[in-house]
Amino acid sequence: MDDEPLSEWAERRDAKIGRLRAVPIVSGDGPRASHLHPDAPRAIERWNGHAWEPYAFAADLAEAKRILYPEASTPPTPAPGPARLPLAPGTGRHRKP
Repeated sequence: MDDEPLSEWAERRDAKIGRLRAVPIVSGDGPRASHLHPDAPRAIERWNGHAWEPYAFAADLAEAKRILYPEASTPPTPAPGPARLPLAPGTGRHRKP
């Protein structure tokens, strides 16, 4: 059997430390998928390398996504430079001379 070196396994495990997840707080043993209860409150949990520990609380799915993905809520900044004309004249076969 091909076992991986312990150092590679430790690197892979340590890369996951600090990862966040949102768990819906719903009663019963029903499905806990986020799309089924978008208005349900969420417990935000953080992986510490051994177990998920409480990190934060969100009132609904939208707030949980803002906590989990803060970079998605900021609009991208346009790159400086000359503006490109999308329909500039071309030299291809499909262009009329």
